[in-house]
Amino acid sequence: MAFREPAERGGGRLPALNVLGGPLAACGREPMTGFWRDGCCNTGPDDRGVHTVCAVMTAEFLAFSKAAGNDLSTPRPEFGFQGLSPGDRWCLCAGRWVEALNAGAAPRLVLAATHIATLAYAPLEALKAHAIDLN
Repeated sequence: MAFREPAERGGGRLPALNVLGGPLAACGREPMTGFWRDGCCNTGPDDRGVHTVCAVMTAEFLAFSKAAGNDLSTPRPEFGFQGLSPGDRWCLCAGRWVEALNAGAAPRLVLAATHIATLAYAPLEALKAHAIDLN
């Protein structure tokens, strides 16, 4: 499935879709996440990291990310970043989630809040295997 940028309509964008084909749900607002810090894992041409995976942080993933060069747990007040803790929801870069998956450190994710663009990086079955929101 190819990813299409949302079309403009009436001055706003069409609703984004999640990996299941439904409307994209919010990922988290405490802390505020998303490339545009809007609480959603939206993406677009400016989002070079493709921050589309709504993940639930774990100590294991935070340690993996820090070792890979992206310390998400240390507060950086100069950037308005409080640091993440296990249990926080955060819009991860799709490529980083796949790296963590391959290393056995992938955090669980929320499919309803994971952008459809993620399917260009990971198959739906792999995402479903790590989902917290499937019955």
